[in-house]
Amino acid sequence: MTSSPTASLPRRVVVTGATGKLGRAVVAHLRDLGLDVLAVDRAGGRDPRQVEGEFMLVDLTDYGQVVEALSGSVDEHDGPADAVVHLAAIPQPGLHSNAVTFANNSAATYNVFAAARALGIRKVVWASSETVLGLPFDSPPPYAPVDEEYAARPESTYSLNKALEEEMARHFCRWDPELVAVGLRFSNVMEVEDYAQFPSFDADPQARRWNLWGYIDARDGAQAVERSLAHDLPGADVFVIANADTVMCRSSASLMAEVYPGVEVRRELGEHETLLCIDKARRVLGYEPRHSWRDHV
Repeated sequence: MTSSPTASLPRRVVVTGATGKLGRAVVAHLRDLGLDVLAVDRAGGRDPRQVEGEFMLVDLTDYGQVVEALSGSVDEHDGPADAVVHLAAIPQPGLHSNAVTFANNSAATYNVFAAARALGIRKVVWASSETVLGLPFDSPPPYAPVDEEYAARPESTYSLNKALEEEMARHFCRWDPELVAVGLRFSNVMEVEDYAQFPSFDADPQARRWNLWGYIDARDGAQAVERSLAHDLPGADVFVIANADTVMCRSSASLMAEVYPGVEVRRELGEHETLLCIDKARRVLGYEPRHSWRDHV
């Protein structure tokens, strides 16, 4: 059943990266809430027919195109944005050269932040990444569950850019004290059809150690975006966003003991408790995962 948007949510939202796994879920979820959503992705990217409703092809590395999209000044697209959800990026290391990945992702995020500032849009939610926590954890994490309390540890060009985006957001908020900028450090995004492979992960605990056996159901990722759009505390903040459990059938404690025996585990762990700590997102945003792969296998 479709519900009406609450007073705390913006009326019109631009969502970039709208045809990706997470983007599709976010667009559908926000529209189900009754929000007016302009879905945006890049020319030459995924098929726009994957996203129903209002859609526009935008090259986010072109500042002028970003301004037009956010300002509502493109023919047949109505009205300026009240908020922007920036999910677009080259999504992982190795798809392009390091220089291409950095040039694309840094320019796209800068242009979104700068255009929002120029247009007086004071709510920006963007996809940071679990990778800033130190993935692929070839060097063990400082402790577990990992959280937002230690400094970013980028280990790739992709991750370096995400760490710089977080710093960029802090300065945009310093320049505009009314800006609310929320960075979501999403874990590995999964859809229901991905879950059939999960039971096979138990055969080799090393295979998924690179992100401490974490994941995020796309629907719960969309919920985190909704909660972030309702967040009204000015300033820049970042949150780890993962599901409440791991991808494994084995216990979280046994995984840490076998794979990272020298790493401090800072609390008694629930049987399958995520090792990507979501306590801050729960406390500040009211985020609570509603889905698990275990419900589908």
